[in-house]
Amino acid sequence: MALLLFVTLTLFVAIMPALDVQNNNAPLPGSRRLSRLETEGKGIFIAEGCVACHTQQVRNIDMDKIFGPRPGVAADYARITRTDVWRNTATLMGSERTGPDLTNIGNRQPSADWHLLHLFNPRSVVSVSVMPSYEWLFQVKEYPFPEDIVLNVPDEFKKGITGKIIASKQALALVAYLRSLKQIPLPDGRQVPVFLYGKDKTPVAGPGATKPQFDGAALYAANCQACHQENGKGLPGAFPPLVGSELVLNPDPEVQITVIMKGYNGLVSKGYGIMPAVGTNNNLKPEEVAAIVNHERSSWGNNSRHVTAAEAKKIMDSLK
Repeated sequence: MALLLFVTLTLFVAIMPALDVQNNNAPLPGSRRLSRLETEGKGIFIAEGCVACHTQQVRNIDMDKIFGPRPGVAADYARITRTDVWRNTATLMGSERTGPDLTNIGNRQPSADWHLLHLFNPRSVVSVSVMPSYEWLFQVKEYPFPEDIVLNVPDEFKKGITGKIIASKQALALVAYLRSLKQIPLPDGRQVPVFLYGKDKTPVAGPGATKPQFDGAALYAANCQACHQENGKGLPGAFPPLVGSELVLNPDPEVQITVIMKGYNGLVSKGYGIMPAVGTNNNLKPEEVAAIVNHERSSWGNNSRHVTAAEAKKIMDSLK
């Protein structure tokens, strides 16, 4: 009787639920398997212990909104299968956020130049970063080959290096893996999980007054600061400055908003990287884009015309 009870419980509590999960574990439409290079990069991600400080799970709480457009679902991990017959594979969901969550980093920061510079010296793009430098993933050559990827590092972060800094195959593989991490939209008709426990707006100054819903400085910090820096000066040879930029000071905001929504590659010839479509990748609303634009136009000595959310929406609609 004890054996029968044990077998029955095992069947209903463990085996049947496991079979149900296995049979209803389809990957999301639009998702794809990692390429060979990305798989190699995942191995480097594991070997370097990145999972100790970075999660890959967007929880269903309001504070996780900055990491992805929706909370994670089981289907996000459906393509994670065994490495081979002998080895299982880590899901890399993590348990600690010393650094930001990476679930959607491929959309939030698709620039390979940024990732390479961040790996070489994290402080070069995020001044307060506590992430260690991964300089051993790079080489120094006096005369690089044509196929080598040369990293444009500001002089203050070269540490006396006089040659050309080259990204190794390991660095390129790791960056390829990081850029592959993107949240896939759920199929039409499927219920999208909601973020819970949002903060209620409370009056702060007088009857009915509330804090501004769209803080340009905070939005700039979350979407633009990693490249253009907190002081708006960018990084010489890597990311262009916004201080005194003709683009920012132009009274007509069309080009500035177009660059935010569609990206820009017009400065590649000057050694700068390609700017990703930050506004589109991060699903920014017209009010959020207007707040970012106005922050850039009124900070660091810039003084340009205020842009309304209606203007931003009109320009964004025309780009569609």
